[in-house]
Order: sequence, then C-alpha cells, then structure tokens
Amino acid sequence: MDFIIEAVVKAIKDLYQTDITAKDVNLQETRKEFEGQVTLVTFPYTKVSRKGPEQTGTEIGEYLQNALPQIAAFNVVKGFLNISITDSYWLDQLRTDILSDDFAVAKPNGKKVMVEYSSPNTNKPLHLGHIRNNLLGFSLAEILGAAGYEVIKANLVNDRGIHICKSMVAWREFGQGETPESSGLKGDHLAGKYYVWFDKAYKQQIQELIEEGQTEDEAKKNAPLIKEAQQMLLQWEAGDEAVISLWKTMNGWVYEGFAVTYKTLGVSFDKYYYESNTYLLGKDIVEEGLAKGVFFKKEDGSVWIDLTEDGLDQKLVLRADGTSVYITQDLGTAQLKYDDFKMDESIYVVGNEQDYHFKVLFLILQKLGKSWAQGLYHLSYGMVDLPSGKMKSREGTVVDADDLMADMFNTAAETTEAMGKVDGFSEEDKNKLYRTIGMGALKYFLLKVDPKKRLLFDPKESIDFQGHTGPFIQYTHARIKSVLSRANYTAASSTNDVAELDGIERDLIVTLTKFPETIAEAAAGHSPAVIANYVYELAKNYNKFYHEKSILQAEEERLKQFRLQLSAASAKVISKAMGLLGIDVPERM
Repeated sequence: MDFIIEAVVKAIKDLYQTDITAKDVNLQETRKEFEGQVTLVTFPYTKVSRKGPEQTGTEIGEYLQNALPQIAAFNVVKGFLNISITDSYWLDQLRTDILSDDFAVAKPNGKKVMVEYSSPNTNKPLHLGHIRNNLLGFSLAEILGAAGYEVIKANLVNDRGIHICKSMVAWREFGQGETPESSGLKGDHLAGKYYVWFDKAYKQQIQELIEEGQTEDEAKKNAPLIKEAQQMLLQWEAGDEAVISLWKTMNGWVYEGFAVTYKTLGVSFDKYYYESNTYLLGKDIVEEGLAKGVFFKKEDGSVWIDLTEDGLDQKLVLRADGTSVYITQDLGTAQLKYDDFKMDESIYVVGNEQDYHFKVLFLILQKLGKSWAQGLYHLSYGMVDLPSGKMKSREGTVVDADDLMADMFNTAAETTEAMGKVDGFSEEDKNKLYRTIGMGALKYFLLKVDPKKRLLFDPKESIDFQGHTGPFIQYTHARIKSVLSRANYTAASSTNDVAELDGIERDLIVTLTKFPETIAEAAAGHSPAVIANYVYELAKNYNKFYHEKSILQAEEERLKQFRLQLSAASAKVISKAMGLLGIDVPERM
C-alpha cells in the first residue's frame, strides 16, 4: 500500500504544513468488525492538526478520497481511519499481479547469507530434535532465497571427539565384525546401537568398581571402557592408522545412513564442514586476541577473556596444555566460513541450550574487530517433546527420525483410508500420497510454532484434515485442483470481466496480495511460522469462499471464469507457501 503511504505524507504536508516521512505512517489491517481493508492510526497527527483524532481522521480521509481514485470510502472510529479500496483495484491486483509468473518473486537484494543447520554427531542417528533443526534451517533458507538473498545451506558435521570414540570402542569390543550389510541396519542406526551398548557396559563397570570400594567419581574415571575411549581419542589425534581406518569406516556407514534420512526429510546442503578438519582452527585467532589485548593468559598458561563488564563471565579460550576448547574451534570455523563465502549474514540454527555459548562467541568476534561479526545470528529454538516424555540418546530412548517418519506414513495411510479419500488410486499413487501427507503433517506441525517456543509433538493430532494442520492445507490445494480439472481450466483460455466483488471474494484477494510482504516478514524475523500461519489463513479463506460461492454452477459464465481464476491464484500461492516450508502439496487426494 505504498500509494496510500505516499498520499498520507502529502496530506499531512498540505493539510497541516508539516513534513513527515513514510516511516511516520502507521498502516494496519482493518479489524474484521469494521468496514475497510486498511486502517491509518491518526493519533500521531493530532499534535500538528490541533484537533481531535476523529476530526483529524475525517480530514485526512476526505483528502485521500479526493486524491486517490483507488479509495472507495472511509470511516473513522475514534483515532482510526478505516479505508475501503475499490473493487477495481483488487481485481487489477488479481489479473496483473497475483496471476503473473513473477508474483512474490523478489529481486536479488545483493546480500549473501549462510544458514548452518543439522550439525549431527556421527555416533547416532538423527532424532526428533534434529528433525526440527533441519526443517527450520531448510525452510529459513528457502524463505531467505525467496526474499532476494543468495543463500548457502551449510552443515557442520561433528565427526570426532570422545562420543565418536565411545561407539568405536563398543563396536571393537562387542561388534564381531558386524556391518550394515550383515545386520540389515542403516549405518547410522548401527553406530547408535554401539553408542548405547557403550553406555550400558560403562555403567555396569562403574557399579562394579563402586562395589569394590571406589567412590562414584573414582569409578567413572577408572572404568576400563572410558579409559579405552580416551586412549582411542589420543590415538586418533596422533594419526594412528588402525584407529583412523576404523573411524573412516564407521563414519562412512553413518554418512550413508544420514543421506537416506535427509532425502526422506527433503532437506539438502550446499556445503559440508567437518569438525575433524576444523577442530584445530582458532589457535591463530587466540594469538591474535592476545596480541590485541582482548585475551589474557593466566599463570598456568591457559588463555581467557574477561566478559564480566558485558554481564557475562570469564571464558576459557585455550587450555593450559595448548589444546582447544569448543569456543576455540568455533572462532576458527566462523573465520573459515567467512573466508570461504564473504557472506553478509551467518545464521546458526541451534537449540536454546546453547544460547550462552553463542552470546560469548559473537561477542568475542566483535571484540576482536571482525567486521562481519555484526551479521552473526543464532536462531535459537525450543526443544520438542512427545506425549511419552523426554528422550535420552545414550540410553536408547530417543525417537529416531527414521522411525518417526515411518510412523507418520502409517498414520497418514490409516487416517486417509478411513476417510475414503483414496478410491481409484493405484497402490503406487497411494503410497506416494501417504508419504506426502505424512511428511506434510510432521513438517507443518513443527514449523507452525514460533521457533523459540518449546513444543509438544502429537503425531495423531498433526494428521487432522479439519484442524490447523498440514493435511488440511494439502487437502484444500487438492480440492482447488479438482475444481480446475473439472472445469478444464487453463490460464490462457480464462477471461475475467467482472466489475464487483462479494465480501468473501474481496477478502480472499486481499489475503493473496499479502504473500510477498509475508515472505519479507518471515525472512526478517527468521521465522517459518509466519509463512505457516499465513498459508493456513489463506486455506481457511478459500474454503469459506468455496462453501459460500458456487464456482462451476455460477449464475453467469463471467462469474464462473472469475472464480476459477481466483481458485487458480489460491492454489498457486498455497503451493508456493508450502514449498517454502519444504512441504509438497498433492494434485488430488
């Protein structure tokens, strides 16, 4: 509504001899109980008009109606000027904008952004928490791309460390040469199996040592398995050939397993970073920080930064023996990523348990004078719970991503068949539809909630064809496609010469016009939930239109063609919006 904003700026100048800017104009969506589509808040202008808000609103409304042919009427309620836009304006928006091929396609803004997500450990399969992480990261990347950014999707794989060695030790001790081929298990599930085995055997050894008279702390340090894992880590860092060979073999199994999960989940990456290649990075940055006086060295030789004046604490950045800590590695990796791509923004999709870590990381980089540090952002998201409770990977109680997705496909099949929605489908088409619905339900349920909020995922609730769910929106799209198919609708043969709109038709067009600004809002707020809730409102509006207005049996051919156009536009925007969430929409169901 830039044309209204420009006219308001001119109105204040002409009526009250006062200069304002576009930023001073507060336009809102008109509340449903009032007539109009756009509302101007008039309270800020009463100082210069020296009149009450209602009289000020009336004067501005009269000015705008005289100046703009697009304004049909206005009304003033207290300090709010409600503006009704002409039907011809909305019809023109449908014909020339919404139905065009480049609707909601932003021009490149010249900015580059990296979105880093997934970041799995190679000692276990992806689980429910990883699903939210991957879906948030992938969707945000798609949204930023639609908003005009050049996007790099990155994955930093945690492929080394004591946790990896635990799986390796357990496989060496108990595996008897088991492989994914011999066991029939995906490689990541096989590695996870031995991670769980390690924990069980380790706990048993601890208990035995306690019974022999050691304290719990002593037993945890002296258990043979943990000593073996620690020794293996030292051997790995020393380049021991046998350990490196086993590490490469087991990680190879895991990568093959991850690839299958990523494909099913529908996410992808442009760039992989591996902790095994980056864990030594950052030591040069520590030396740089010491030289600049940003860091200080304690008597034992360890290097620290004092962040107490910033409301944080003292933070270790290098151990006394010269070995790295996590923050050391992350400093180096941040520099490496910037050196590789020179991006304007770098977004880390990581759970909120790491909030403090990223505050420290970003602050250190700023204090080091890294100009690009201002573009760093932590997309902090809440954990996902199931009705059955929390998950613990080392105890084997995690809900594996693969198992959850398989359950979603089965639930989708049961629900869809019970509703009789697959009559006439081949078995292949049925299975494809069940996967589309199951993944749509899972993705939408996890993305519709603000990322910062913790959420409870209920698989059965997520597959509801009547609720605030992915399947409801998918079914709406299939319904529209069915209407268009029965009408043999094609954009080329369609005509539209109606002059007036019904209320629900106007409301639907107004909702459609908001799609570009919704993309911009979601990108600015780093929130796929903005898109998810927008497309739900669009689907609700279309269904209201569908039930209230006859389409194929419209009173006149021109009404039929207009309503088909409106249906086609709705299907197009639903498909695009769901695509930004990584969700497919079926042509029929």
